[in-house]
Amino acid sequence: MPELPEVETIGRALKEYLSGKKICKVNVFTPRLREPLDSLKNPELLGKKVLDVRRRGRYLIVELEDTFALLMHFGMSGVLKTIPLDVPRAKHEHVIFDLGNNESLRFECPRRFSLLKFIKLPSPGATPPELDKLGVEPLSDDFNAQYFCKCAKKRQISLKEFVMDNNVVTGVGNIYATEALFNTRLSPLRKACDVTKAEAEKLIAEIKVILLKSIASGGTTFSDYRQLDGSTGKYVLELNAYGQTGKNCPNCGKPFASIRQGGRTTVYCPECQK
Repeated sequence: MPELPEVETIGRALKEYLSGKKICKVNVFTPRLREPLDSLKNPELLGKKVLDVRRRGRYLIVELEDTFALLMHFGMSGVLKTIPLDVPRAKHEHVIFDLGNNESLRFECPRRFSLLKFIKLPSPGATPPELDKLGVEPLSDDFNAQYFCKCAKKRQISLKEFVMDNNVVTGVGNIYATEALFNTRLSPLRKACDVTKAEAEKLIAEIKVILLKSIASGGTTFSDYRQLDGSTGKYVLELNAYGQTGKNCPNCGKPFASIRQGGRTTVYCPECQK
C-alpha cells in the first residue's frame, strides 16, 4: 500500500501535469472500487479546470473550479497513468479522464481497494470533511514529543501499531514504522504508554528523516506502486529491516524476527531493539 512518500511523489508530479487542464469527459468501466463510482457521473465534473493537487495523509485532493474536487486513495494497488487518449484501455484501467488534446489520466486498480470520488469542498483550499478524523501530518511541527506522549498516555497497544494509527499521525505505514523503530533501536513490542519523552523525540526525528529521504528517492516500490511516469521508487535500496525476513541484523549479526502486529508483518531485531 502506498504510504506518505509514495503519495507525495505522485501528488507533486500530478500537480505539474494537471494544473490548468480541464476534464472534458469521464469514462467509468466498473460500478465501484472501495465505494461506488456514481459521483464521477455527475455532469458538474465536466469542463472543470484543475487548480491544485495536494496531499493529506495518504489521500490526494485534486481541487477543481467552484470548490469541487476529486478525492483519491490508492488502496493496495491503485496507480495513476498519463497516456495518450487513443491508446487502447488496459484491463484494470477502471476510470479514464479525457483531458483534451489526446491526453488522458487513467486510474488503474487490479484489486479495487482504491477510492475515487467527486466531492464538494467547504471552501477553496479546504480539507474535505471525509478526512476530518485523520491525525497530524508526520512532517509537521504538530508531530512532536509532547503531542506523542499526550496521545500515548494509557494506550496499551504496541508502539508500532500506535505509530501506524492514522487517527494519531497519518501516513506512516508498515515500511516506515518498521524502519524508524529499527534505526532508533526501539522494540515494536513496547507499549505506547511506556515510551519516554526522550524516546519519543528520537523516534519522531527519525520518522521525519526517513520520510524526507524516501520522498527524495521517489518512494519505495515493492510490488504495485509506480510513479506517475511509470518508474519505480528507489528508497527500497535503503531499507534496513523491512522485507528482511530470514536475514541477519546488520548491527549485531543475529537473525531478524518476524511477527504479525495489527494484521501486518513486523520485522525487528530482538537483540538490538529494546
